Amino acid sequence: MKKSLFSLLACAGLLSLTFSAIAADQPASSLPGHYYLQGVTEVGSELLLKEDGKFEWMLAYGNVDQQASGDWSVAGKEVTLRAASPGKAPQFRVFDEEEMRIRKPAAAGQWVAIVGFPQLGPMAGVEVKFEAKSGKTATAVSLQNGDAIVKMPSSEEWVRAGLRLEGAKEEYQWLPVPAGRARERIAAFAVTDRQWLMKPAFQKLTLRVVEGGLQVSDSENGLARGVYAKQSAQ
Repeated sequence: MKKSLFSLLACAGLLSLTFSAIAADQPASSLPGHYYLQGVTEVGSELLLKEDGKFEWMLAYGNVDQQASGDWSVAGKEVTLRAASPGKAPQFRVFDEEEMRIRKPAAAGQWVAIVGFPQLGPMAGVEVKFEAKSGKTATAVSLQNGDAIVKMPSSEEWVRAGLRLEGAKEEYQWLPVPAGRARERIAAFAVTDRQWLMKPAFQKLTLRVVEGGLQVSDSENGLARGVYAKQSAQ
């Protein structure tokens, strides 16, 4: 959706889109639709309220891009957006060797697991359980740079790694460590859904139904200066 949103923003001035006014007492059934933020300088933001109760939201200013998606509901004159996580639990795979950019072995006495998405970025908060051929194990949680590091004596041989979200109750997802990676004591694991790296810009956002559209119901939020105006039906 991100690509199409940016395309729409870029073309907004050329298309001279007209927006339909939303009366403050309009019924909830008329709320679904595509909204564009008006009145906030140098900020582009869009909101899509779907008829099935789902929403998609994006905001762009300068080099900052933010997104969120989830469920929306209405009560009286308030519309509430609640962001959702990508799924119940992330799934992982071993990086292909051509995706592995770090070739230098880990420091002596250390095993390093890198968690993230190839060419996109690291993933923090993943609990990694390192298991040696002897059965010896050690556990670490990936940091902001995606690295989970444990200490292991040189006599141990790394055979597999178990991954799950920190604090999760699910079983570890076990993955074999390629022999070459085991020798260098550094391996990388990719989350299969990139959405796990894209944390929502908010968990909850409330908007008021006002004359002309929807306004963020938070006076300290910069978006409250503007109004999300609904695109008129084509």
